[in-house]
Amino acid sequence: MNTLLSESAASGRGDGSQPAGDVITIRGGRPLRGTIEVKGAKNLATKAMVAALLGETVSTLRDVPDISDVAVVRSLLEVHGVTVDADADGTLRLDPKGAKSAAMDLIDAHAGASRIPILFCGPLLHLLGQAFIPDLGGCRIGDRPIDFHLNALRNFGAVVEKLPSGIRLSAPDGLHGANIELPYPSVGATEQVLLTAVRAKGTTELRNAAIEPEIMDLIAVLQKMGAIISYEPNRVIFIEGVDELVGYDHRAIFDRNEVASWACAALATDGDIFVAGAKQQEMLTFLNVFRKAGGWFDVREDGIQFRRAGDLKPVMVETDVHPGFMTDWQQPLIVALTQAEGTSIVHETVYENRLGFTQALNHMGADIVVHAEGLASPDRRVPRRELEQAAVITGPTPLHGADVVVPDLRGGYSYVIAALTAAGESTISNVGIIRRGYEKFFDKLTAVGADFDVVG
Repeated sequence: MNTLLSESAASGRGDGSQPAGDVITIRGGRPLRGTIEVKGAKNLATKAMVAALLGETVSTLRDVPDISDVAVVRSLLEVHGVTVDADADGTLRLDPKGAKSAAMDLIDAHAGASRIPILFCGPLLHLLGQAFIPDLGGCRIGDRPIDFHLNALRNFGAVVEKLPSGIRLSAPDGLHGANIELPYPSVGATEQVLLTAVRAKGTTELRNAAIEPEIMDLIAVLQKMGAIISYEPNRVIFIEGVDELVGYDHRAIFDRNEVASWACAALATDGDIFVAGAKQQEMLTFLNVFRKAGGWFDVREDGIQFRRAGDLKPVMVETDVHPGFMTDWQQPLIVALTQAEGTSIVHETVYENRLGFTQALNHMGADIVVHAEGLASPDRRVPRRELEQAAVITGPTPLHGADVVVPDLRGGYSYVIAALTAAGESTISNVGIIRRGYEKFFDKLTAVGADFDVVG
């Protein structure tokens, strides 16, 4: 019998207060079976909310997930004078007509651990001529430097001033188009350029851009607002600046990361989960790996069903930018691979230090060896990077319950999968981080038959 708090009571506020429902106990060893529904992607919804600052009329964003990252962006918009109205179905209406400057301490207080304030810079520089970035937090998966963002903003003509409390930006002469080549196809930096270039004077050419589906969806949002954006297959995006933009009406693309997470939960626990709202095209790379690992899926008009096809098989995976295997997919997959017969290798090439979560899995009985400098292999297709690591997973290994603390969003979800797979009881602390990216998380666990209690 599950003891549940309401999701609204347990979601946290992003204001530094301690959320309720931050510790759960899980009794594992049972397959997960049932149906869950995914809404819009966190990685699109939060950026589209920021884009509303660029319009002169009200924007409407649909299928917005009820997660703490969205709450943080909403509070930051409201601090800057944007009126935000929400419906129960996940529809937001954002009215920027009252937009204004905000005090540094207020921005800092409402940002909490979120890194989203960096993307406010371009729109605020256009709107107000200045912006402030507090010290940025986010998941503990490496430095995740903002140099790409700051260098791009400088190219547009922004003046960057580093302060003890953060970074102040100004644009005394306005912003102009620029020729920018990213050292790496960073999603965040690509979003920064798009949100800044659409109102800059002249044309911007962005080379080595990220082309994730969420980026394409953000481009669709901006085009609805009146932006002129085109892209070529060689990661080049052209943006012709315009004098004004209007509000948009848009339904956010589904959350690919949540789909992959629940698919891996079905794989690890030998369950059967139907994910309503999932679509095949954006999941193509994941589905190939899922099948190679011994998974079975059925693509339907309204979603995708996931379960095992038989015994799990070892695989070799390299994370990469789209259209490669997403870095956010490897953590839940690694849990499933602990139950595969043989040796799997996961090469993490996108973020540094993103395999630290495997220490807790070893504590639960897994056999995972992390190679801090990665591994060379004749089968590699993704170019090696200095920051990369590799995990060698030998299985199958029975998992047992343990007490673990959530380190970051995707690693934390992976701990939940491990606990649901393991024999015995596990206690997982700091669950509030998971609700940064998973809507109605406790309700969905209940829907697929998880046996757990919220204890604090």
